[in-house]
Amino acid sequence: MFSLNVPLPPAVTDLAGDLHPKLEGFDRVRERHTLVCKRFGVDDVSDRVADHVADGVGGPSADPPRPPKPDALAALREALRPLLAGTDPFEVAVTGLDAFESPASGSGPVVYLAVESDVLVRLHRRLCAAYGAIEGIEGDGYVPHVTLARGGDPDASGEAIDRLVEREFEPIRWRVHALDLYDPEFREVVETVEL
Repeated sequence: MFSLNVPLPPAVTDLAGDLHPKLEGFDRVRERHTLVCKRFGVDDVSDRVADHVADGVGGPSADPPRPPKPDALAALREALRPLLAGTDPFEVAVTGLDAFESPASGSGPVVYLAVESDVLVRLHRRLCAAYGAIEGIEGDGYVPHVTLARGGDPDASGEAIDRLVEREFEPIRWRVHALDLYDPEFREVVETVEL
């Protein structure tokens, strides 16, 4: 799986670092933070891999074989360019802390930095129209956010969430000039697309 992410400014990383010691009671506290615009599986681009050869597997009625990851990545890079063309740099803001008590996937609760950006939401919807949405977390269920921690004892994490959500800070605003195509398997950015 790949994801198209909004690069985070140092101020967001610093805020997450300041909050780290206050995330007691959670099973997993994130060390790396991301703002995901859209997720893509290798299967999402299998029909876009024009040069993939099935090596004799399957016949005309069989489902297309899953392309090798490098081919899927190359196809995704090319397919994203026209979808992102015409997207101007846009504003994003981290405005507070919030939580998903029962997230659509994975363990809960999830505490996160709340993100506001109408342009990011519209871009997400455009990508979902082209690639489909992951049920429950994308499409209408998409909530732009930066996860800080998840899972754990509901009572202990609930108290931590209450304390965190009450915390106030000045919104962190920045302008997004590029998006990063990220490979979580290798934990690295494999392409940056300038807007």
